[in-house]
Amino acid sequence: MRTGDGGEPAGASPAAGGVDGGIPMGSEPMEMRKRQMPLHEAPGAAPGLQAVGSRGSNACCFCWCCCCSCSCLTFRNQEQRPTRASHELRIDDLPSCEESPSPTLEEVNAWAQSFDKLMITPAGRNAFREFLRTEFSEENMLFWMACEELKKEANKSIIEEKARIIYDDYISILSPKEVSLDSRVREVINRNMVEPSQHIFDDAQLQIYTLMHRDSYPRFMNSALYKDLLRSLSEKSAEA
Repeated sequence: MRTGDGGEPAGASPAAGGVDGGIPMGSEPMEMRKRQMPLHEAPGAAPGLQAVGSRGSNACCFCWCCCCSCSCLTFRNQEQRPTRASHELRIDDLPSCEESPSPTLEEVNAWAQSFDKLMITPAGRNAFREFLRTEFSEENMLFWMACEELKKEANKSIIEEKARIIYDDYISILSPKEVSLDSRVREVINRNMVEPSQHIFDDAQLQIYTLMHRDSYPRFMNSALYKDLLRSLSEKSAEA
């Protein structure tokens, strides 16, 4: 076979020739080059930018990359956070104070006679509860009031639900509003929670009542809150 000077066959196409009959690559039609471009890139587009239709449904609406940390992804993550259990909110279900008329001078004087006379009236409980709040022991009054509400229930399912809420809010050692009870009372409550009644917390309620009587009540009678209330009512009575 005859070869040229470079050792190649004389009839071979030049190395710069195209695949179609030796057409030079520089003369390839523009339309063919457009058809060879990737479908997801437009002519002149920057590398890596994809068309909107090729992104998944979870892609961010304000950015192109999937690893962004923009506001819409943050909002989506917040929506997926678990909500708090319902019983965690029940502590605040009781009103900040009971509805009652303003106490009279005779009633306020009677509060000093005994703790029972203080606790028997809504106005007395409101004043004492306000004092307990200043000592960060309001949960004692809240627990006592919740037990009183439970005793009024007759429906079994409602009793069970309220008993569970009271237990979670005031008896459980995991609760920030846990009241101070001895181990014997706790053991009885734990056994009876299998089938609670409206009197399941009677022993615990009595224990907290006694604690408030012996510990908080004397300080309340010597507090500025009680003395200011007594002085205000005395002045109003003298003016009348």
